[in-house]
Amino acid sequence: MDGGLAAMVTVARTCVDAVHLLHVWLQFRLAYVSRESLVVGCGKLVWDARDIASHYLRSLKGFWFDAFVILPVPQVVFWLIVPKLLREEKIKIIMTIMLLIFLFQFLPKVYHSICMMRRMQKVTGYIFGTIWWGFGLNLIAYFIASHVAGGCWYVLAIQRVASCLRQQCERTNGCNLSVSCSEEICYQSLLPASAIADSCGGNSTVVRKPLCLDVQGPFKYGIYQWALPVISSNSLAVKILYPIFWGLMTLSTFGNDLEPTSNWLEVIFSICIVLSGLLLFTLLIGNIQVFLHAVMAKKRKMQLRCRDMEWWMRRRQLPSRLRQRVRHFERQRWAAMGGEDEMEMIKDLPEGLRRDIKRHLCLDLIRKVPLFHNMDDLILDNICDRVKPLVFSKDEKIIREGDPVPRMVFVVRGRIKRNQSLSKGMVASSILDPGGFLGDELLSWCLRRPFIDRLPASSATFVCLESAEAFGLDANNLRYITDHFRYKFANERLKRTARYYSSNWRTWAAVNIQFAWRRYRQRTKGPVIPVRDTNGGTERRLLQYAALFMSLRPHDHLE
Repeated sequence: MDGGLAAMVTVARTCVDAVHLLHVWLQFRLAYVSRESLVVGCGKLVWDARDIASHYLRSLKGFWFDAFVILPVPQVVFWLIVPKLLREEKIKIIMTIMLLIFLFQFLPKVYHSICMMRRMQKVTGYIFGTIWWGFGLNLIAYFIASHVAGGCWYVLAIQRVASCLRQQCERTNGCNLSVSCSEEICYQSLLPASAIADSCGGNSTVVRKPLCLDVQGPFKYGIYQWALPVISSNSLAVKILYPIFWGLMTLSTFGNDLEPTSNWLEVIFSICIVLSGLLLFTLLIGNIQVFLHAVMAKKRKMQLRCRDMEWWMRRRQLPSRLRQRVRHFERQRWAAMGGEDEMEMIKDLPEGLRRDIKRHLCLDLIRKVPLFHNMDDLILDNICDRVKPLVFSKDEKIIREGDPVPRMVFVVRGRIKRNQSLSKGMVASSILDPGGFLGDELLSWCLRRPFIDRLPASSATFVCLESAEAFGLDANNLRYITDHFRYKFANERLKRTARYYSSNWRTWAAVNIQFAWRRYRQRTKGPVIPVRDTNGGTERRLLQYAALFMSLRPHDHLE
């Protein structure tokens, strides 16, 4: 027995046992939900320490299973039982004990670890909570199953080799074969390769090449023939990795390459391998396919929608310019929202929960709007509950001049250009940056008394200079908020803020400042624009002044 490797395994196993022991200690202090209280309501927590301990001790899958997986059986076997059996050269019994420990200690501990992680998922939602975590853990479980199959295969192969050596020795006269070293425990993993034979005490029997380690020999190994080079190898990495590879290959092919002999134990093991491969493929690989499908589902959904949209545009014979705009909008919408309408997803949730979610999503964005800086939390909550996200593509007209204004739009990302016709051939332009808003005509419309049911007309055309994201507040929702919180919207400071950030008032102010400045310059230093002899120059100047005069002062609820 390699003492160095056994020591490392013992330390690792003891550390894992310490984690499980901490879990047991924690279970004696965790409140539980009384089963009798689950008849009506969501259950009642039991906090009494004695009741908690009694409930945990009575549970067969609780304390007793936890105590079973903590038992230090491998440590005791490694250091007390195996050396004694090595001295007595009972190799078959040693391998049987190792196999039983592997099956009845290793597998329950793996199962117990999975149960602990699933409990953690119920508390935190992290373990098994994401697609890639589930994918990785299912893949690890498949490798553990391969390790189990390969480990059992390797142990059974050693038993067959020991049986072969015994049979060959019985057929040879004067054979005194010793299959164990003079030193039961040897720390060969900590020694150089040249010193292993001397320090560990080699066998007194020297054999050139035993027939039992020859794949082409007379002894039929069946499914264990590929283990002979591994058994005769001194490399620890080969002894660990090759059985895992054999298990992975055999489980993946459902035991297709297995050709067992007539040995009953070998046949039973082959049947178990085939059934385990089918079960694992159905469960674990099936789960991986589900996770991969979940990863690709949104992408597939986008591809299907784009395909349907392309078919519809071809059927309606849309021009290429409109097709390009549709494609650009769809790509931007999927990039911004992932193809899901967030408001549709949460509309069926309880009102309080939905309000808190929308507050979490929208409150920081709403606070960026200067118009809402000094609003009460109650008003902001009502605004958050009624806004909806909007996405605009480049060169898209949000609203045209003269059209009814259906909503106020608050810009979150991107820039929007405002164009207002002043007179024939003259257009006033300005840029709305993130934090700006459009549709402020609705604010005056909601607060005007007597109220007019007809929606106000837009005073300008708004065009996206780049891809933009915003959130909108429909006219009916804005009217509801202004009616119920009129005391706040009638505030003088809010009125001045609305005027200051209003694109309509800014355009009107800019035009009048320009007009006043031109009059001042003309009165003091002559005309701003030199007088031309051509009729075209004079006519253009008159059009500019006419445009300044025709810039009407915006009307709002302050008047």
